[in-house]
Amino acid sequence: MPDSILITLQGQARGSIRPPGSKSLTNRALICAAMAEGVSTLRGVLDSEDTRVMISALQKLGVEITHDLEQSHVDIVGSAGRLTGRDVDIFVANSGTTIRFLSAMCAAGDGSFRLRGIERMHERPIGDLVDALRQQNVDAIAESPGGCPPIHIRTSGMAGGTISIRGNISSQFLSGLLMAGPYCKSNLSLEVQGPLVSQPYVYMTLEVMKAFGSQVQQDKSSNRYHIPAPARYTGTDYSIEPDASAASYFWAAAAITGGEVTVEGLHQDASQGDVGFVKVLEKMGCEVSFTSSSITVKGRPLRGIDIDMNPISDTVQTLAAVALFANGKTRVRGVAHNRHKETDRIGDLARELRKLGGGVEEHVDGLTITPVAPANGPSSATEIEIETYNDHRMAMSLALPGLRIPGVKIINPGCTVKTYPNYFVDLATLF
Repeated sequence: MPDSILITLQGQARGSIRPPGSKSLTNRALICAAMAEGVSTLRGVLDSEDTRVMISALQKLGVEITHDLEQSHVDIVGSAGRLTGRDVDIFVANSGTTIRFLSAMCAAGDGSFRLRGIERMHERPIGDLVDALRQQNVDAIAESPGGCPPIHIRTSGMAGGTISIRGNISSQFLSGLLMAGPYCKSNLSLEVQGPLVSQPYVYMTLEVMKAFGSQVQQDKSSNRYHIPAPARYTGTDYSIEPDASAASYFWAAAAITGGEVTVEGLHQDASQGDVGFVKVLEKMGCEVSFTSSSITVKGRPLRGIDIDMNPISDTVQTLAAVALFANGKTRVRGVAHNRHKETDRIGDLARELRKLGGGVEEHVDGLTITPVAPANGPSSATEIEIETYNDHRMAMSLALPGLRIPGVKIINPGCTVKTYPNYFVDLATLF
């Protein structure tokens, strides 16, 4: 892919599209299948950097995996939870799901493991997960300042009992512990302290675990999860939905251009919380319709909204792109944890939105976006270089204003390989 892409698409986004499989579902299913007894076949698997990193790591841990890229499916011979290794070195690039899920999975095994990534990964907090593993008599160390990776684990298994963990940094810590829970030596009780961010992703984790034969008792009133252990997952045939986070960009394209886009393979009861992004667009004035296998968004005059995006925080950047063209300000709340993702998805996002002519006020938990005013917008004769900070969601979301604003150039578009290698090709099919 070139070092930059100038967005030259014009007119209204129209058509149907089926995004690739969900990264979140793919990596959860890979973990459960790798720990299961028997053989699993995963269908609709996403082929991206994050999923390849996960597959490579599991293979390094001795899991037998056959990946058919053309058919988008993976066959896995499960380990029955018997993961062992001595001084196994695992590279996770910048995949948060991989390092968090694998840390818990390795802790439930037997041996010594070190998980490391790129420089940015070594700036992303993992201290809460390390503390939780220590409560299981696991020798876990975060090697970088501030409780960040690399993470070094020495273990003879997780004891079970009770784990207390904060929920305000990443729901992936809890998801990793939940998936490893059946392989504890005794029943496990997980207690979440304080607010839990991105709760729909935890519900997704529970659904995947259920598909592989594990039942989790949830006490919603106290935010506790109880897992019978020791237990085992069972190999299964599992189909993966299209990625709802990726779908948000196509729905947003319809909103921004006044077009009409149908995403195939998703419905309003999909397991991914990010399908809720269409409800956000509906509040902004768009028309949304559902079938049993598709969701369509029709663009209409947009209005600014005040909204808590905590449950679907991966779509904040997509919303920000739409908000630039609304009538009135948009206030995004509840996403303070977005500063700890692939980049600072509040501060860095604000910086790039200002280049596009929007007014932005940062808050502790989000931002307020003032739409682009024609008189104050960037000159059509000027190229606007949008930095992506090696964050796939910055590249995909901030390409969308280029559908209305001339001269938008995305720097390092290749970072989309993390979750959606063919994004720019697929976007062009709608014009």
